[in-house]
Amino acid sequence: MAAKKKSFWTFADSLEGDKVVWIIVLMLILFSIVCIFSSTSRLLEGGQTRLDIVRGQLVIVAIGLGLIILCYNIKSIGFFRWCSKWGFLVSFALLALLLSKISTPFIKSIELNGARRIIQVAGIQIHVFEVVKVAMVMYLAWALDELKKGRLKGPKKLIWKKVIYLYAPFLTIFMMVIPGSNTAALFIGGIMFIVILLGGGNAKDLGLLAASGAVLLTLCVLAYKVSDGKVMGRIGTGISRIFDDTDWEQQVLNSRKGSIPYQEALDAIRQPYSAKIAVHEGGIIGKGPGQSTQRYVVPDISEDYMFSFIIEEYGLLGGILVIFLYVSLMARATIIVRNCGNDLYAKLSVAGLAILITGQAFLHMFVNADIGPMTGQTLPLISHGNSAFLCFSLAFGIILSFSRIASRKIDREIKKAAPLVEMHEVAAAAPDTADDEYTEDELLQESKEYDSL
Repeated sequence: MAAKKKSFWTFADSLEGDKVVWIIVLMLILFSIVCIFSSTSRLLEGGQTRLDIVRGQLVIVAIGLGLIILCYNIKSIGFFRWCSKWGFLVSFALLALLLSKISTPFIKSIELNGARRIIQVAGIQIHVFEVVKVAMVMYLAWALDELKKGRLKGPKKLIWKKVIYLYAPFLTIFMMVIPGSNTAALFIGGIMFIVILLGGGNAKDLGLLAASGAVLLTLCVLAYKVSDGKVMGRIGTGISRIFDDTDWEQQVLNSRKGSIPYQEALDAIRQPYSAKIAVHEGGIIGKGPGQSTQRYVVPDISEDYMFSFIIEEYGLLGGILVIFLYVSLMARATIIVRNCGNDLYAKLSVAGLAILITGQAFLHMFVNADIGPMTGQTLPLISHGNSAFLCFSLAFGIILSFSRIASRKIDREIKKAAPLVEMHEVAAAAPDTADDEYTEDELLQESKEYDSL
């Protein structure tokens, strides 16, 4: 039998795992490259041009694709298990360095806009919360699987093992994220809560966990009030965003242009109002690539307001396409989870990462539509941000790897399954003609050739 001629399509067909997830990844990356090129006017520094920014993004994309392919080619689920068990310690160490305000020539905790979210290591900036999101999903998937199998060390009572390996890590990470961002703490806490729920957490334990989180949050608010804002300063930011009933729009209209009240009100509404203007002006088909006007008004349009920018340039159709990609990821994740058999770790890892990616995407979209306070969550694999892009690349790589392992398991089960009709029965039932007669050996040989395709 002649060998197939190699082409793009035969290469694509040779990819294992979920091909729909591959398509989603590539589509999101293409959106990222095109949108970063068009939306980066405020990212330019010194003598930089848009091409410099795009070159930098292409480097990050190349590294991200490398991470995806690396994870995809790891065929041992045991390796992921081993890495996952260190997820909590890695998250704790990074957050501890962040809160310690360390400042050395090699490693430095950076404060930005009154919050500490970034650690700089040898000149490379790491957005700690992005790492924590993925690391804690993987850790909880490992801990819940080990708990079910009875392999966790420690006290004999199940409740104490849950406290040590699940609830204490949950509350510790939640508490350590709050000083940097209230919304990030609530989002990460929500994702961790969902993973524990999917892992079989009962209503009583989950109720106690939620109550403990609420108590910690209340204590943080009290600390902020008692210290007159000197402790837990981000709590004040969160409170102002939720309970501030100032009519900033009316203040802009009533204040004299150029005055301090006018400028304060304008700064307060600039980003959300400009995002809504971008959505309104985009219409059905958008203004076209590079034609956005709000990119000159919204400082964070390439990060926190990327979805509104996409709608402005590519219209409602472009926005629907992006939504469709994230919804498709969630749909494919359910299929992958179903094909993972009885492996709870694989199921929780895929489900948790898919919920993390999709949940953050829709939270980003809600903020862009002015539904709820600003959260600062990027659009996964599209928004500008090196740490976020690489962490989500890692998440997609893990999903693809597990889908590959699941598909191989299905193939093995199919091969082991007994055929509906035995070969000798087929040979016996074949028409007895002189021109088209098959022996049992010929049928077996043909079957082998078919399997080799």
